[in-house]
Amino acid sequence: MSTRYHHSSHTFTAGGSYRWLLAGVLAMSLGGNAYADDDTTETADSSSSCAPQKYAMALRYQQQSAEIQALQRQSYALATARLKQMLAEHPDADDLAIMTDLDETVIDNSALLVRDMQACHDFTGWDTWKVWEREGNPRLIPGARDFLDYADSNDVTIFYVSDRYQENKGATVETLESLQLPQVSDSQVRLLGPSKAKRRQAIESDYDLIMQLGDSLADFSQDYHHADLATQKDLASDDAAHFGDDWIMFPNASYGSWSDAELKAWDAPLETP
Repeated sequence: MSTRYHHSSHTFTAGGSYRWLLAGVLAMSLGGNAYADDDTTETADSSSSCAPQKYAMALRYQQQSAEIQALQRQSYALATARLKQMLAEHPDADDLAIMTDLDETVIDNSALLVRDMQACHDFTGWDTWKVWEREGNPRLIPGARDFLDYADSNDVTIFYVSDRYQENKGATVETLESLQLPQVSDSQVRLLGPSKAKRRQAIESDYDLIMQLGDSLADFSQDYHHADLATQKDLASDDAAHFGDDWIMFPNASYGSWSDAELKAWDAPLETP
């Protein structure tokens, strides 16, 4: 979670041996579907009486599917492969840094979202998030600790840049420490206050920022912040060389700037055999 819908980076050219990994990430992202079992499918009546039930399938995919874990592990495998290559390209550098989002990139907050949905409360108002930051127990995204430990072991500085609330910074630091993540400190955990663009610029003033990780396009560039979907798609096309290179994207079906987008249906009449 980056902007809670209420980022100049250095470009590297990935070797061909890593492009298959990116292709796999994209293929699974486009091809994966989440299907609910009959015993967990909400009835039409319950869905119509509780609007947040519309999030149920997306949350099942985000929290319960093996496919989401495969995609998350695949994204971290790609990040590790690229970081290994970048380190080889800069053997004498002592100022390399990476910047990662937290929510739905490093930590999984789906338990909060499910609790809210089951209480028929729309979590996209984000009015339950502060209590979760203080008292909740998010789980680690698969692959996150291994990747961050790899960066740490190679003297890459890690910045955790999130739009979690500054007033809960102590609780967020405690959460990250409890998950045994490396380089968790007051100076390297940078939360909501200045925009992500300004926080990125502050990092770049002291470090060579070689990689960013996130679940929202606004995690990577200010250009995406508050841009409409058509503009975002155009920008993503323009920025294609970044993805799988120095920008590592993670899947998040739970929420985003696309949440209220109009769906397009096949215009053929419904027929059954």
